[in-house]
Amino acid sequence: MSEKIPSSALADIDGLPFEKALAELEQIVSRLERGDVPLEESIAIFERGELLKKHCDALLKTAEARIEKISQAGNGTVATEPLDVEA
Repeated sequence: MSEKIPSSALADIDGLPFEKALAELEQIVSRLERGDVPLEESIAIFERGELLKKHCDALLKTAEARIEKISQAGNGTVATEPLDVEA
């Protein structure tokens, strides 16, 4: 994948919500697994799939960073603390 990916393809993916990006990624995987896609198209959709995977990973990491663990404090008040996110 030494070719530069067009910025329009990146912008298109950057605007996708997680659910749509994941659905498109699943469609790409399904098409590649069937094996009925011509070689050049396979390469192109594989590259897009890689971009979609990275986008989904980034969205998940952002969501994980926002999740807070709610714990009951000893005095009856509710406290929050950041979720421990493994790198």
